[in-house]
Amino acid sequence: MKQINNVTEFILLGLTQNPDVQKLLLVIFALIYSLTLIGNLLIIVTVISSPTLGSPMYFFLSFLSFVDGCCSSTMAPKMIFDLLAERKTISFNGCMTQIFAEHFFGGVEIILLTAMAYDRYVAICKPLHYMITMNRRVCGFLVSTAWAGGFLHALIQILFMVWLPFCGP
Repeated sequence: MKQINNVTEFILLGLTQNPDVQKLLLVIFALIYSLTLIGNLLIIVTVISSPTLGSPMYFFLSFLSFVDGCCSSTMAPKMIFDLLAERKTISFNGCMTQIFAEHFFGGVEIILLTAMAYDRYVAICKPLHYMITMNRRVCGFLVSTAWAGGFLHALIQILFMVWLPFCGP
């Protein structure tokens, strides 16, 4: 994809210029990021390994945990790494990739939450029809729609973003 500007990288200023505060933030963000990944992995393993958690609600919950882990991994590792680095930059393509990934996984997460709300609506308002309405095919369709919707959202966002004029050096 051809850029309409000559910007090849962005300089990241970060949250602070104080090295001591950067070290503190590194520990805090690394801990929170690790706990997020461990918690989401624990939810996925629990849902997959337990035969009693086979309802659509837990099916959606495991996908939500996976997407949340992916969404957390789009920006947190770069931010944590930059807290250690002397030169804090990101390439134009790296930045666009990060923006695409954040919008993609964020879009999937929101659509998946909507599907989960629909699942709870059917369970509460139409309990006798629940197992027929929320069968495996419907759940698979809702998850596939979330992935497709997230991709479409991210594609639209990145197509608008990539053509913006950015300030040069």
